[in-house]
Amino acid sequence: MDNCRQEIDFLFETSWEVCNKVGGIYTVLSSKAKTLKANLGDNLIFIGPDVWTEDNPSPYFIESPRLMRRWAENAMLPEGVDVRVGRWDIPGRPVAILVKFDGMYANKDAAYGRMWDLYGVDSLHAYGDYDEGCAFARAAAAVIESIVEYSKTDQRRVVAHFDEWTTAMGLLTLKADMPGIATVFTTHATSIGRSICGNGKPLYDQLANYNGDQMAAELNMQSKHSLEKAAAWNADSFTTVSDVTAREAEQLLDKKPDVVTPNGFELNFVPGKIKYAAARRTARETMLHVASALTGLEFPHDTFIVATSGRCEYGNKGIDMYLDALSRLSSADAGRRILAFVMVPAWCAGPRSDLRHSLVMEERSRLADPMLTHNLHNYSEDPVNRRIHELGFANDTASNVTVIYVPCYLDGADGIFNLSYYSLLPGLDATVFASYYEPWGYTPLESVAFGVPTVTTDLAGFGMWVEEECKPGFASSGVSVVHRDDSNYNAACSAIVEDIRSLIELSASDMALCRKAAFETAKRAQWTDFIAYYDNAYCIALEHRDDRLLK
Repeated sequence: MDNCRQEIDFLFETSWEVCNKVGGIYTVLSSKAKTLKANLGDNLIFIGPDVWTEDNPSPYFIESPRLMRRWAENAMLPEGVDVRVGRWDIPGRPVAILVKFDGMYANKDAAYGRMWDLYGVDSLHAYGDYDEGCAFARAAAAVIESIVEYSKTDQRRVVAHFDEWTTAMGLLTLKADMPGIATVFTTHATSIGRSICGNGKPLYDQLANYNGDQMAAELNMQSKHSLEKAAAWNADSFTTVSDVTAREAEQLLDKKPDVVTPNGFELNFVPGKIKYAAARRTARETMLHVASALTGLEFPHDTFIVATSGRCEYGNKGIDMYLDALSRLSSADAGRRILAFVMVPAWCAGPRSDLRHSLVMEERSRLADPMLTHNLHNYSEDPVNRRIHELGFANDTASNVTVIYVPCYLDGADGIFNLSYYSLLPGLDATVFASYYEPWGYTPLESVAFGVPTVTTDLAGFGMWVEEECKPGFASSGVSVVHRDDSNYNAACSAIVEDIRSLIELSASDMALCRKAAFETAKRAQWTDFIAYYDNAYCIALEHRDDRLLK
């Protein structure tokens, strides 16, 4: 694959998750930034939404008034659009521009009308976060236009990359106003595919029978689907993150991606060998301490600690299957005590005060509701909490499996663990991600990067990659890939039970070999290797842009 980055003066990438940790896209962008910046320096510019306040500042953004100061002072931006320039506090510390986009709402009707006239985007049925995403995207396009004009850069030496439907209107606006800029659009998961799964419809068995436009009308997703489809068709380069999502896009958006760009990982996030042992020890002590303070139980040092994590999509992420597998384990003698965490942010109402008191006072007494570390606004409706109780987990001495739900972002300041997710990850013995709908699957990749054996499925892009590029199995790659489809829930659940049981029964030396295999798999999925797929996407964008301008 050719490297077209030497032909680029500016590479802009726009996402709702720049300096705004919501889901896996944050990890995609933040982990690849260092590799991209090695070639582009400060001409790599990330653009994200300024959704922060003085009372709630972004923990990932470091404002720098001197950075791009002359442009910021002279930027010709729409009324009500303001910017803050700084650096994203991640490896590589790339330039980040946060955009306040409130002023874009005033002329949204005219903008939507223009999108209909130019691209057939149907905004008539918009609701929810559609207006917000489009306002941000249009403001981001205005920022890109302003920088290019101020710097007097040749449009043909600029690439603008937009992620997900939330930025799609920015791409379409830029194409209309600055057609010389080459554009890239990445769908990390199609909006209609996610909606099909979220509404309990079988995606995989029936994929060939689904029409994206028809399903969008049925599921009241016309506007998001229409916008995403227009961006896929009008981008100079359309990409997605895995073969499974490429097939989904081809069927539901009627557009085959130009290139698949699998997601890599930046191993700088992982502590070195000497620090790793201390990090693992600290993480285990913290998790066992919290579990004891919550349940009143004593957990031996060899307790098997397993977890699932990620976005709170109960069925799509396989949280239901994970809990059902734990229920089956709790009814059998696994040989060791199992401490199982569900680390999934939900509608959190803050840390439990009684648990904080027990931790501070070094008390070990069973608290009421010993399955929950933080309060929930929607205690009775939360699907994870409800299922834990339905399955009868009591976290007492009658079962060898203790299940603890952590419904908050683990950012190091959650009030209970006070360690980040990456700081806790080394302390785990295994992770399980029983994904049903998972375009890539950063969580299992993160797991092996930290040397933790993981279970994923062949419906996840990462699971498919392991099957194609590595040898599945804990001993060979640190990854077990469970087959999952629309009709084998019970069999897949049983396979996960056997996977966990097999890890529990391993000797210390064999477990060390599995951890080593996991590390080795992560080395094969670094951005230094995977960035070549993005280089290909940029080359395609530049080539298609040139062809478009010649017409």
